[in-house]
Amino acid sequence: MIRKFVHEDSRNWDKWLDPLLFAVREVPQASTGFSPFELLFGRKPRGVLDLVKENWEAGPSTSKNEVQHVLDLRAKLHSLGQLSRQNLLQAQERQQRLYNRGAKLRQFSPGDKVLLLLPSSSSKLLAKWQGPFVVTRRVGDVDYEVVRSDRGGATQIYHLNLLKAWREVASVSLATTVIERDELGPEVTKLNRSTPVPVDDHLSPGQRADVASLQRQFADVFSPLPGRTNLIHHHIETSPGVTVRSRPYRLPEHKRKTVQAELQAMLEMGVIEESNSDWCCPIVLVRKSDGSIRFCVDYRRVNEVSKFDAYPMPRVDELLDRLGTARFFTTLDLTKGYWQIPLSLESREKTAFSTPYGLYQFVTLPFGLFGAPATFQRLMDRVLRPHSAYAAAYLDDVIIHSETWEQHMQQVGAVLESLRRAGLTANPGKCAVGRREVRYLGYHLGGGQVRPQIQKTAAVAACPRPKTKKEVRRFLGLAGYYRRFIPAFSELTSPLTDLTRKGASDPVQWTEPCQLAFERVKQALCGEPLLYTPNFSLPFILQTDASNSGLGAVLSQEVEGVDRPVLYISRKLAQREQQFILT
Repeated sequence: MIRKFVHEDSRNWDKWLDPLLFAVREVPQASTGFSPFELLFGRKPRGVLDLVKENWEAGPSTSKNEVQHVLDLRAKLHSLGQLSRQNLLQAQERQQRLYNRGAKLRQFSPGDKVLLLLPSSSSKLLAKWQGPFVVTRRVGDVDYEVVRSDRGGATQIYHLNLLKAWREVASVSLATTVIERDELGPEVTKLNRSTPVPVDDHLSPGQRADVASLQRQFADVFSPLPGRTNLIHHHIETSPGVTVRSRPYRLPEHKRKTVQAELQAMLEMGVIEESNSDWCCPIVLVRKSDGSIRFCVDYRRVNEVSKFDAYPMPRVDELLDRLGTARFFTTLDLTKGYWQIPLSLESREKTAFSTPYGLYQFVTLPFGLFGAPATFQRLMDRVLRPHSAYAAAYLDDVIIHSETWEQHMQQVGAVLESLRRAGLTANPGKCAVGRREVRYLGYHLGGGQVRPQIQKTAAVAACPRPKTKKEVRRFLGLAGYYRRFIPAFSELTSPLTDLTRKGASDPVQWTEPCQLAFERVKQALCGEPLLYTPNFSLPFILQTDASNSGLGAVLSQEVEGVDRPVLYISRKLAQREQQFILT
């Protein structure tokens, strides 16, 4: 009120401050029923309006002597005090009822386990529930003595508001019996652990025997059940004092059984557990390329408050260049890769998700977290560091390449031994051992050659004509993954990239040059493009070219008198760069 009064008359406010305070103090308060002046002086103050009224209603003077005035004043002050106290007690009772209407009586007995609201290790100003601790005795109505196991058994008295009952989380099965296993947690009895590794038909009987022997030797590594590494754990570092709670998405009725089955499988594998967390995120079901369902959680709001992990991801082109002149390849696909990395205890509650069957949280690293790829790549680089000369990994996809069969079997065995020591497993149904040609990261590799996968190029060929900017960008992104196979890719797609400019219309204006570029890109990818893996012991040949709209080059090597292309690169010139053209 004073601030508003000052702003209304910023120059003369000090002259009118006393009348303002006088006016405030002569107004009765809602709690006591009397003005501050009446409680202090025992009479109603005579303000400006009172003086005006007295002049209007002037009558005969009724004066009192001093003794009578003092006696009347004392009596009035006494009655005002009683009325004020009565009004104050009534107001306090009303406020107490409103404040305590949601309160519940809580009591603990000696031996009960409780959680304590204590300062966290990351910040003394941030409190979190910790425990459990054991109650030894009740000290008063709202005080309890608790044994601090983290302080060597010392006891301390805590108020009831700092205590919360601890509830044991049991291992719950939704449908079938759970058998405990030390290394993986609950065992999924319905999964077949004897899944064989696919064998290439082009291998000789002796080579097939080597592959079978390798699978028997590392039967614990070739498993459809995810392992549990002991080398690393994932920690979700979030901003202090932040809690994410999101409403669950509506789940179609025909997908409820799928969710129930996924929850049952994850409970059996020890991937999730029941939760009492304050965090909550909705679930999302994503259909994979093989038609199966991947159970995911929408962690976008958690990612917004999570710290970024800047660990670098490998470049796909660099991984392909390392293959060189290898003749034998083995690819390993880790079983549910992320689920093989445990979460820190502090991070589990942050992964809580809601389902129609209750609230659960992850014990292992889930899909969809901000730092999950960086943590997994850090683990794989650490595991494969002793084998960097012949093995590499892009997340859970491992490739091993060798020149001879004997060397290849030895190197594959060394990598599998490292996976065993790390507690990791590979899905035998998705592994390929001792192949001359393999599929890896969307490419077909073998014989020193690199080709795009037919399924990927078929998707480009079946792509309909884009109508919006978003659809144009989607097509360019899909085709751009294989731009290394297409000479002058930037110049070829120039009419399409012009459609995505900031000032271009949306929906796009499809012209004849756009249609021609669209068809040429499809023809270039569907015409079985071919590149060769580089041999770094031989010299390279670089040929360049330029036009009014772009730059291009081809990197090749001469082998037996024939130039073999290794890489095509190109770049479209910016509008300002095209002004530099002199010809």
